[in-house]
Amino acid sequence: MSERVRLARADSGAEPWRAWGPYLAERAWGTVREDYSEHGTAWDYFPHDHARSRAYRWNEDGMAGLCDDRQTFCFALALWNGKDPILKERMFGLGGDGGNHGEDAKEYWWYQDSTPTHSWMRWRYHYPQDDFPYDQLVRVNGQRSRNEGEYELVDTGIFDRDRFWAVTVDYAKASPTDVCIAITVSNRGPDTASLDVLPTLWFRNTWSWGLPNRQAPAIKGTPGRLAAVQRSLGHLTLTGEGSPPALMCDNETNAQRLWGLPGRSSYPKDGINDHLIHDMPTINPGGVGTKGALHYRLTLLPGQTRTVRLRLTQSDRPLPPADLGDGWAAVMRDRQAEADEFFAEVIPAGASAEEASVARQAIAGLMWGKQFYHFDVKQWLTGDPGNSPPPPGRRYGRNNGWRHMNSFDVISMPDPWEYPWYAAWDLAFHCVSIARVDPGFAKSQLILLLREWYMHPNGQIPAYEWSFSDVNPPVHAWAALRVFEIDGSRDYDFLSRVMHKLLLNFTWWVNRKDVGGNNVFEGGFLGLDNVGPFDRSAALPVAGVLEQSDGTGWMAMYALNLLDMAIILALHDRAYEDMATKFFEHFTYIAEAAYRQGLWDEEDSFFYDVLRLPDGHKVPLKARSIVGLLPLAATTRLTSETLNRLPEINSRVRWMLHHQGEFGDVISARRLGGADRRQQRLLSMVGQDQLLRVLARLLDPEEFLSPYGLRTLSRAHLEKPFTVSLGGSDFTVGYEPAESTSGLFGGNSNWRGPVWMPVNFLLVQALREFAEFYGEDLKAEYPTGSQRKAGLTEIADDLSRRLIALFLPDEDGRRPIYGATELFQNHPDWKDLVVFPEYFHGDNGAGLGAWHQTGWTALVVDLIFDLHDERRPRGRG
Repeated sequence: MSERVRLARADSGAEPWRAWGPYLAERAWGTVREDYSEHGTAWDYFPHDHARSRAYRWNEDGMAGLCDDRQTFCFALALWNGKDPILKERMFGLGGDGGNHGEDAKEYWWYQDSTPTHSWMRWRYHYPQDDFPYDQLVRVNGQRSRNEGEYELVDTGIFDRDRFWAVTVDYAKASPTDVCIAITVSNRGPDTASLDVLPTLWFRNTWSWGLPNRQAPAIKGTPGRLAAVQRSLGHLTLTGEGSPPALMCDNETNAQRLWGLPGRSSYPKDGINDHLIHDMPTINPGGVGTKGALHYRLTLLPGQTRTVRLRLTQSDRPLPPADLGDGWAAVMRDRQAEADEFFAEVIPAGASAEEASVARQAIAGLMWGKQFYHFDVKQWLTGDPGNSPPPPGRRYGRNNGWRHMNSFDVISMPDPWEYPWYAAWDLAFHCVSIARVDPGFAKSQLILLLREWYMHPNGQIPAYEWSFSDVNPPVHAWAALRVFEIDGSRDYDFLSRVMHKLLLNFTWWVNRKDVGGNNVFEGGFLGLDNVGPFDRSAALPVAGVLEQSDGTGWMAMYALNLLDMAIILALHDRAYEDMATKFFEHFTYIAEAAYRQGLWDEEDSFFYDVLRLPDGHKVPLKARSIVGLLPLAATTRLTSETLNRLPEINSRVRWMLHHQGEFGDVISARRLGGADRRQQRLLSMVGQDQLLRVLARLLDPEEFLSPYGLRTLSRAHLEKPFTVSLGGSDFTVGYEPAESTSGLFGGNSNWRGPVWMPVNFLLVQALREFAEFYGEDLKAEYPTGSQRKAGLTEIADDLSRRLIALFLPDEDGRRPIYGATELFQNHPDWKDLVVFPEYFHGDNGAGLGAWHQTGWTALVVDLIFDLHDERRPRGRG
């Protein structure tokens, strides 16, 4: 298979098939990297209105963008409908301070396809033909409260009567550095209309900051051709069909427009915009610059379609005119056919056509979500020699403790517009789905965040650029194990490298997040924004320590993950057996402490956070939420084969059971289980009795079970919100199925009821692990109250189907993610284009939050594979 061969050659270093890819961000403005304000007001310091005129310091953005893995050059699409006040060079949206539910993109685009090597890619965008309602979107969203829904582009009526352009961009690689490009535009409106199409090539600005040995490259524009020369790349040529004029300017800030000051160039970054829209003399008549576009003006009848052919090629010498004829067409045809062949082999045969389509589009989102990420924190804090020094307060503000960090890598991002920066625990989930098609890249990503220029010297893994010191759930080990298994359970070098670094991180957790040294853990919000009655990452309302059920559950799971790693490695190198016994014991201490310290509530049959006051008094925070379900994820099995081959851990298990009887509740009795009916033991934070009692709540439609997965907060709190009185004030949390009306943690953060894919995925996997141990002997009422018993595998499968159903047409042809928006549900141009939202309405499944959060929402890929693939990874022996 051709794509498999390309992947193998890329992994071996024989050919750089991953060197060029969709590594250009959808948004670079409003990010921490570009924020040089004193108090960290990123959205204000670099707003959307500045983006067309202001050179970025650390990265670039664009539509349907392509660049090299060092972002030396950038290629993207620009459009103008002849009416908008600005050229459409990047997606518009509201910043964190502009939307009534935080940051929000206000455009519609889709990642339709991509192979792992980006040998074939497809991107789709719907561009209104009438004036884009920038001001209306800003004004109406600014007037709305948190209790109202977001005002979206479709709500403006801009797409009425189909007055829009359907724009598709296809990429097909003839070689790692020779790309054929097709820009296809269709007039969906009722009238003849014109569209300006400007494929744009530019260089990331590395020369304006006063750093040594940085010289500006040059692009020479002639009709139908942009020819560039750059020191490290050599010659780079963009060739377009026909003889469109070349419009040239410089990727330099228009300081005159922004601040009334002279700039570095007479033809700055927004020169093409001003020339096209305002007929200003802002393009270089000499035809040179560091940014250029080929200008096509297309006039199309209603329903008419036109494709523009282009080719982008790198070489060590000037090239003759590029083949845009039969050779171009052959590359396009072959790469698309090879992509079809690749996905037909990868996606399980048992998946339905709709499931296969969803999986392929989710994988496309993961591939398009890879971005070049550059951030030298020390340089950012101290400023560049060519610019004025940053305000003094910055040196003691955001991320000042992470001066060692120097990122210069392609990294998988949560969402290319709303979250165009890596997040540690998001990335772990991304890698699980990525491993289904590109295990080499997945493994490199997991290793990357553990390298010394990312991981803090104290062992902490960086969270995300808004605060690297925030604490994300420790899921790195879990992800590494799953990627190892998906890749065939043979890359012991990868597993060993990961484990060595995670030993440092585990120690950091034990030293920093167990204040009382009693094996129950804190951690703060741990990614679960707004899940409790008060902000768990801020100062507590009263003196004391918040001992967290999720923090403790995460750490129990972490210990078991490291135990599993050590066992796998010990079977090949006995030196790891000591580590296995260490993490076996650490798990037992944590699991036992959860009960001893009162996190388990016997009366309610649930785990709760507990506020421990200085006088020793304990206040349980009895909000039934995902916090109390996560301890279920801390489970694994030890088979007789493992215990026989590793006598030291076998001896330690027996000793603990004989001399430390209190640990018998977390180390099960032996039983036959698994597909081969081997004798095994279960290590879990819950025994059989506790498991069934928790499942009674988890599987209750009036609590956690929704038609589309598991809610993050019990629906029982709709009628009975939980309230706790502390320090003379009341703090309340109630069930909210959609966007949060609380600004507790800011932005659009909301875990007060919606369905979130990552925690659902972990709980489904936990049920499968329990099923491997208990087999068909253990059944639970499903759903609770139905008087129908089901085995745990059946329950896990049904939960998987509920989550997958979020994206599939139902019996009426409606996809739950699109809710009541009729355009998306019924229109033939829209209904089969799938997005992957950040989270989902807890009652009806409508997509909420970021709409391109394909990162962790792409776990639907793994659910589809697990449901249909008999080769799916089972428990570790």
